[in-house]
Amino acid sequence: MNWNQLLSLKRFGDTETRHRHLQDETRLGFEVDYDRVIFSDSFRSLQDKTQVVPLSDSDFVHTRLTHSLEVSVVGRSLGRIVGQAILQKHPDLAKDGYKFNDFGAIVAAAALAHDIGNPPFGHSGERAIGDYFKNGNGQHFKMYLNKAQWQDLISFEGNANGLKLLSESKQGVSGGLRLSYATLGAFMKYPKVSIPVKKSKHIAEKKFGVFQSDIPFFKILVKELGLTRLREGENVYHRHPLAYLVEAADDICYTIIDFEDGINLGLIPEDKALEYLLNLVRENLITEKYQALTTQKDRVSYLRALAIQSLIYEAARVFIENEKDILNGTFSHSLLDKCRYEAQLNDIINISVEKMYRSKEVIEKEINGYRVLTNLLNVFITAVNNKFENKATGFDQLVLELLPDEYSAIKNNLYDRLMSVCSFVAGMSDRYAILLHKKIK
Repeated sequence: MNWNQLLSLKRFGDTETRHRHLQDETRLGFEVDYDRVIFSDSFRSLQDKTQVVPLSDSDFVHTRLTHSLEVSVVGRSLGRIVGQAILQKHPDLAKDGYKFNDFGAIVAAAALAHDIGNPPFGHSGERAIGDYFKNGNGQHFKMYLNKAQWQDLISFEGNANGLKLLSESKQGVSGGLRLSYATLGAFMKYPKVSIPVKKSKHIAEKKFGVFQSDIPFFKILVKELGLTRLREGENVYHRHPLAYLVEAADDICYTIIDFEDGINLGLIPEDKALEYLLNLVRENLITEKYQALTTQKDRVSYLRALAIQSLIYEAARVFIENEKDILNGTFSHSLLDKCRYEAQLNDIINISVEKMYRSKEVIEKEINGYRVLTNLLNVFITAVNNKFENKATGFDQLVLELLPDEYSAIKNNLYDRLMSVCSFVAGMSDRYAILLHKKIK
């Protein structure tokens, strides 16, 4: 892979190359990507989607929206640091007009969008949609779908749904948000389809990031960016290098800031929490400043800021040192898995899982989310299919009136109908899903 292709400013529908040196510096294409994401309906719905604790009444707790904004800020810093090093190693990029801020802008935009396809109720929402087809009323559709289409449904993936939202053409809207190919490449943490399902240690195959319906555009995208195949004959590719930075920004934020949420909610004891954070930031700690802080919130905030700063520079260091392997497709780990703070991060993650992710409050609300999403899928899929078969009941007709315009057209293909309903339900906020569920019930 080479940086000239990877930094493509091209967008869906372009017939000619967009050259960096011809860009308007006051309205750079990569910065336009950021604007298009932040003004989109899908991004706005993240303000009421679960990050960790569903439907929390606390002001402390992050939503998907605040998490995405924080990941974007961290990603921007990572991109700029790495961008400086890359321009020094590849001076021809500077001659073509590229600047270190371009890398920051690409990573910031991709990081802003990284959770845009996630359903309500966190990762339990993904599992609920998959379980509806694998174990629930959706099982009977299996005989009418091919293996790949079925796998998309039973392992419904927010990353793949995100690519769909960002790039899918609809009536009167070609190419979705029409983001630059560089930003879309950085967005794809898992540039592969759902099959074959294989155990792999390569980070790009941890999950999948492309639905069957989006393969035609996916092929255009990987060709334009020059992404290389991970295995011949399969739709699985090595990552865009900047996707490693988007992932690192996400890992940094959810590890440290979710931990902070757990402390502020009282789920993680302060004395133990401070010990874990101090182990991570001890080298950069200003003891006098720390000891002058009198409240738990201020102490935790100070340590959190130091931890994020340390991890940004460490992730950037790992990327820069391994840039050649990343471009060659031989770097198969996340950046933080290879950083010198790996042990400390694992300690924080383990206590977060024990005290927070598996807390009674979280589990009870995830159970409620399962029931809500299962009911909504059942009602809307039944209505859509009955309409297609010209046997819609009066109730079905009323339910169909609730579909937004972009989902109201009844598709001829069963897979497309099912995916359309899944995408509609996945786009709901937590509270809207609960409200609609109550109304229908």
